[in-house]
Amino acid sequence: MYAIVNIAGQQFKVAKDQHLFVHRLQGDEGASIEFDNVLLVEDGGNISVGAPLLSGAIVSAKIVSHLKGDKVIVFKKKRRKGYKKKNGHRQYFTKIQISGISL
Repeated sequence: MYAIVNIAGQQFKVAKDQHLFVHRLQGDEGASIEFDNVLLVEDGGNISVGAPLLSGAIVSAKIVSHLKGDKVIVFKKKRRKGYKKKNGHRQYFTKIQISGISL
């Protein structure tokens, strides 16, 4: 059984007991959250597609931890001008574990 769910503006294909890294969500570590923006659910060959969302379908998850992603280096340079800019960025993520999918 799997579902396609919209979490923080991105669509993810999720299954039970799966770990995901999503953009930073509100909530403490260990808290349980529910997502009701379910677009599709597949259960043993039966596919239910919403238009655009499935009513009554809920994906429940648990927040495992909040963390930062890998550093991305942004380097700008203009040749022969002496212009150099070095900048770094680390994206904030939340690691969640999918507890269950219910229709």
